[in-house]
Amino acid sequence: MLSRILVPMDDSEMAQRALEYALENHPDAEITVLHVVGEPSSMWGAATGLALEENVEEAAEERAETVFDRARELAADHDIEITTEVKLGDPTRAILNRVEDFDAVVIGTHGGSMADRLFVGNVAQKVFRRSPVPVIAAR
Repeated sequence: MLSRILVPMDDSEMAQRALEYALENHPDAEITVLHVVGEPSSMWGAATGLALEENVEEAAEERAETVFDRARELAADHDIEITTEVKLGDPTRAILNRVEDFDAVVIGTHGGSMADRLFVGNVAQKVFRRSPVPVIAAR
């Protein structure tokens, strides 16, 4: 039985499906939604604007709120409370740094724009390959 589940989420439909899967199939588990905001760099599209922010961590949390609001709505539909967490950095690395505190990861098969997937690579695939805990893919 899975008692602690990590659900990495961006604003994609596949990420929402991953959360819905976790909520429907593991209603008694503690579910943590993790949103990773890329570190500011000239190569990271939307994250570039973070470089202009006075407080990068605070700006990352503000950007994560849209994802967390949707996650809370989905959880409320199932009458379940979730925990949310935001990290700054490389999505794969941030997820893998957290997985050992959980029994499993439920992740969408892909997210973000096509350009993000081509440049950054498929985060789900990298998590599958490197995770020390079971990874469940939601499509």
